[in-house]
Amino acid sequence: MSNIVTEFNEYRSKMNDKILADNNKVIKRIFNLDTNAFAEGTLDKKTKELLGLVASMVLRCDDCVKYHLEACYNEGLTKEQVVESLSIANLVGGTIVIPHLRRAYEYWDALENQG
Repeated sequence: MSNIVTEFNEYRSKMNDKILADNNKVIKRIFNLDTNAFAEGTLDKKTKELLGLVASMVLRCDDCVKYHLEACYNEGLTKEQVVESLSIANLVGGTIVIPHLRRAYEYWDALENQG
């Protein structure tokens, strides 16, 4: 069975490198803004990652959900904290978000079961 965490990270890294190699100023600034927005600030990184996760769920971006789930995991957030945030995303996003919830659970499980 494939490792969805490894596959996602390898693909993301490969494609980000390819995109950034074109040296487009606007794209580089967007990437930089994203990096800086999630840095420690008035809000801590954990809170920002949960906000990013909820927004990603509501916008139905599976890649974004995976990215923020992994950041939440790496920041030491518990499954309970993540699930509570996912419940808010489902409340705001409605039933159309449920398929993304399924994939989010699958990805969180994969993060917890990494060897």
